[in-house]
Amino acid sequence: MQPLEKRIQKLQSDVAKAYRQLAIDAKDDELQSINAELAVPEIWNNPAYAQAKSKEQSALEGIVQPWKTLDSQVNDIAELMEMGDETLVGEFTQQIDALENEFNERKKELLFNGKFDSKNVILRISAGVGGTDAQDFAEMLERMYLRWAEKSGMETTQIERSNGEEAGLKTSVIEVSGPYAYGKLKSENGVHRLVRLSPFNSDNLRQTSFALVEILPQIDTPDEVQISDKDLKTDVYRAGGHGGQSVNTTDSAVRITHIPTNIVVAIQNERSQLQNKEMAMKILRSKLAQLQLEQHAANVSELRAGESANWGSQIRNYVLHPYTLVKDTRTKYEEKDPSEVLDGKIDGFTNAYLESQLSAE
Repeated sequence: MQPLEKRIQKLQSDVAKAYRQLAIDAKDDELQSINAELAVPEIWNNPAYAQAKSKEQSALEGIVQPWKTLDSQVNDIAELMEMGDETLVGEFTQQIDALENEFNERKKELLFNGKFDSKNVILRISAGVGGTDAQDFAEMLERMYLRWAEKSGMETTQIERSNGEEAGLKTSVIEVSGPYAYGKLKSENGVHRLVRLSPFNSDNLRQTSFALVEILPQIDTPDEVQISDKDLKTDVYRAGGHGGQSVNTTDSAVRITHIPTNIVVAIQNERSQLQNKEMAMKILRSKLAQLQLEQHAANVSELRAGESANWGSQIRNYVLHPYTLVKDTRTKYEEKDPSEVLDGKIDGFTNAYLESQLSAE
């Protein structure tokens, strides 16, 4: 049984090392704290806060529980093998094979070593240059990320959406919740470029259009990103709409400007001014957290205006004509079937980005 014993000892060591690197014990303590907080009925007096905590709880459980289970199973097998029952060699072999496969799949999480990688995400898509084609492209990207989230077991919630006049969308803001949501999606932050024969052009000419994808780590609590009240300008205005029962007839829409960085967040989807303000502040904190990462700033007071990577050079090209190819400009990773990528097959791009970041450290 000696080869098997060496395998299980190595697996024990590898799992223990990963456990420490991923700070599973610390995350478990955080999870227990949230469980205790959610067990108090009064928390639901503030539904928005309680729902945010519930999503945080779900994301942490998705990280902690699989590792605790794997660690327990590996240790159980090691204990049974110490008893030296040779009749169980075949069974032990199968179990160790299965545990090794699971570990090899789970150890990809070691790539998620960034400050906010375990956070949920606020995903914002904005149509750029290209008119109706750009708005259509923005909607194609929205569908791509929704399909990816569905396939990856992530939850999505629409926060804000502004449709295009003819087709597509101008902006879409979506909350993505699940284990390592930010770590898995941070590679998508930047400008995306589409080249194709335009379906909106009577001459069917080749058209280049752009869309901006912002991946923001969701910051739910004010103490995570400190913002001074004197740095904020808040405007209230009447929410717009195209008619129907859901049209706001009160001044409930909120626009918040962070004066030092000139970041503006406007929200009008919620029914009350208070709800819109809470959501706008959540998105603002998330935008500032992302900007801190981009500028390597220790705190919000160090942030500088106009230095976000927002509308810089594109990070990815989607070419549908004269040939078909999707290529990342940073990692050079490519897929030759754009239809599959636009249907949510983006893991190759996200993994290549994570590995490139790891090798650059």
